[in-house]
Amino acid sequence: MTRLNPLMTVGGHLLDTFAAHRPAMGYQERKDRAESLLEQVGIGAERFRAYPHEFSGGMRQRLAIALAIALAPPLVIADEPTTSLDVAVAGQVMAVLRDLCEELGSALLLITHDLAMANRWCEDMAVLDGGRLVEQNSSAQVLTHPQSDIGKRLVKAARAREGGDTPETPDGTAVLRVEGLRCWHNLGGAPWSPNWLKAVDGVSFSLQSGESLGVVGGSGCGKSTLCRALMGLTPIRGGDVWLQTQNLLQLRGSAERQARRTIQMVFQDPLACLNPALSVADAIADPLLIHGLASRAAARERARELLELVGLSPADHFQNRLPKQLSGGQQQRVAIARALALRPQVLICDESVSMLDAEIQAEVLALLRRLQQDLGLAMIFVTHDLSVASGFCHRVIVLDRGHVVEEGPGDQLLRHPEAAITRTLVEACPLLPTSSP
Repeated sequence: MTRLNPLMTVGGHLLDTFAAHRPAMGYQERKDRAESLLEQVGIGAERFRAYPHEFSGGMRQRLAIALAIALAPPLVIADEPTTSLDVAVAGQVMAVLRDLCEELGSALLLITHDLAMANRWCEDMAVLDGGRLVEQNSSAQVLTHPQSDIGKRLVKAARAREGGDTPETPDGTAVLRVEGLRCWHNLGGAPWSPNWLKAVDGVSFSLQSGESLGVVGGSGCGKSTLCRALMGLTPIRGGDVWLQTQNLLQLRGSAERQARRTIQMVFQDPLACLNPALSVADAIADPLLIHGLASRAAARERARELLELVGLSPADHFQNRLPKQLSGGQQQRVAIARALALRPQVLICDESVSMLDAEIQAEVLALLRRLQQDLGLAMIFVTHDLSVASGFCHRVIVLDRGHVVEEGPGDQLLRHPEAAITRTLVEACPLLPTSSP
């Protein structure tokens, strides 16, 4: 969330907003209102002094929503407000927005790629294509009897991803084994009695080549922290991470650098993780130059090959473009190409399709599946959407408060959830209306 000030606390963002727009409010009144807003959007008043970098993407999105509704505006324009949130929290957040609008008599303009969510919260729906309004009707009518070509394609893709059958697990060799991984964040307190946030607490799993492991859970459950820990981007307090026969946590220097090349990550927001000043080809070639694996000419040729591999063909049409000159789906393909540049054995996808519409989601998932089959990649697919994980992943684990609370095939978890958080995610998942005869 680039709109958040990294040097300002979570509570400070809200206090600053009230100080600028409600100067008559006293400090205590501003603080009480800020804490109330944090509770409303599911962050909790105890995180008042936390900083944005200590939050997951979903938690930062909740703060952005708190800032948007802080001044009780007469018109709320919600541009993809729940993209990073699990379905349960998304429902809570949308309920807050709707209640605000009803209380003030305000209008709500919801911009989203999630057709089922739009159907749940909006009476009417408009479909845009190429900057033009191509269809407008009641939500139920648009989703059951779409008239425009783009409407038909979006509805078809959205229905295809609802509760897909879990694919069979392929035969492969063990690549990654995680045992009792712990990542705790110090929230302050006395030196002899710190207050720990146990973001990941005793997580264990294994992964073999050609297998996709889905990691599902609510916002703030530890999914992103787990990813960063495996990438070496956040401190690990305990446990072991075995990459084949090597314990990554015991490696140092060049040995660690070489081993960690085999684990790469595709981030949630491709535009935010790509250097806006680098061309597409230079962004893909950059990891090869950093690790000294190729000359500049060879790295650029490899970048062209990767562009072709991820479907950006012909490469000549894309290699000199800047990230901002690409669509969201194309940006994500570039991010995937960059992650593949170092020939990884394990690919971590952290909410890598959550910001895309249903049709582009299907294209990117098909690309990831093809690449996995062709390259034998082991994949960790992190998502808050159990329906997507069910149809894409061979196996799914459910995280809650840093613990694995349930594991099994995704379609089985959808039909017969056992853990409380799994039941909550399944029950809160919005579905498209059924077509009337």
